[in-house]
Amino acid sequence: MNASNQPVEPAAVRAPSYYAASLNFESDYPTLQGSVSVDVAIIGGGFTGIATAVELAERGLKVAVVETHKVGWGASGRNGGQVTGSLSGDEAMRKQMRNTLGEEVDDFIWHLRWRGHEIIKRRVARYGIACDLKHGHLHTAMKTSHMYELQATYDEALRRGMGDDVTLLDAAGVRAQLGSDLYCGALKNTRNMHLHPLNLCLGEARAAEHLGALIFEHSEVLEIVHGPRPAVVTTGGRIEAKQVLLAGDVYHKLERRQLKGLIFPAMGGIVTTAPLGELAGEINPQDLAVYDCRFVLDYYRLTGDGRLLFGGGANYSGRDSRDIAGELRPCIERTFPQLKGVPIDFQWSCAMGIVMNRIPQLGKLSGNVWYCQGYSGHGVATSHIMGEIMAKAITGDLEQFDTFAACKHIKVPLGDQLGNPMLAAGMWYYQMLEKLR
Repeated sequence: MNASNQPVEPAAVRAPSYYAASLNFESDYPTLQGSVSVDVAIIGGGFTGIATAVELAERGLKVAVVETHKVGWGASGRNGGQVTGSLSGDEAMRKQMRNTLGEEVDDFIWHLRWRGHEIIKRRVARYGIACDLKHGHLHTAMKTSHMYELQATYDEALRRGMGDDVTLLDAAGVRAQLGSDLYCGALKNTRNMHLHPLNLCLGEARAAEHLGALIFEHSEVLEIVHGPRPAVVTTGGRIEAKQVLLAGDVYHKLERRQLKGLIFPAMGGIVTTAPLGELAGEINPQDLAVYDCRFVLDYYRLTGDGRLLFGGGANYSGRDSRDIAGELRPCIERTFPQLKGVPIDFQWSCAMGIVMNRIPQLGKLSGNVWYCQGYSGHGVATSHIMGEIMAKAITGDLEQFDTFAACKHIKVPLGDQLGNPMLAAGMWYYQMLEKLR
């Protein structure tokens, strides 16, 4: 929240979300006009672009970030705000990366799970970013078969020395943590976190700016010029750079010859209730973030001012839902019957970049033009991990970048026309499997 503890009115250029209504401050970066020369030009003012900009600026490079809308305008500023050790596509990573890493692949993936937490905590502390950062998370089981998955995760955490961070709960244990009878068990993890993502993104942008980075809003990129000295061209200006990073995820249509058919939009819906008062403490006394074990899951947490922020499902057609509150209210009331009829103050959606095999896509479009995209619904932590990996690669340390770049991805003919129907069919298949497991 802002200094007066009153919500800032959301700017018309942002989605009408709770996050936009509770900013610490609004961004007001200029539109690119004229020519600018830097070491690295970054396209995209979401977590990937901003996190990489901070990393590079801390290393002493001159950076410019160019954003079509506002910093944090896309999924970075509209997501569920959960920072967990879940890596979408971890099994696919393990299978493919074994070719590169051999027996070290399990250690690599395990440590990768928690790297985003470390980066975010360090950055929040170093730059004094107020983003309601809190610890504590429940991964909940809705049927007995889910408990096998949680048991395996718990056992690995114990083997890895995380015994102080994790607790396996039965149904009674969950009821002691949540005012809900929906779950038969859960894995509690106090290393996992939750936060206000838009305030984090804007706080990191301010940190990058203080380190010397240039940030431009309302500056749509029309073209990337390749060559010995690449450039980024917008309607009003041009950025000359030694290197370029394309970090726009699913929101851009640049470089279609190489990138078309690799990543597809899935629309996620989120609502936020009116402040719950004493009910907030009754339904979630430990102030934990929660998501369940299903393939298409519900996720929720309390906001800093005691509202329930609740998201669920995903629309794999790539089109927005017309009534997010109508779709999610039954899920809220099934989870917490005591909230029946609670007013919903905000509803919004965001486009998540979905990759067929769920492995983040890192690569090069030419000798000095890079791209990084595709977190498949796990972007808060993963984008910060990838920001660090991309900064290392741009400054000459290619080890982790090469591990990801070596992964093979499915390129779908006709792009979104075929890709989104394939995603929808795939998720229908997994939902059928869910009923059987």
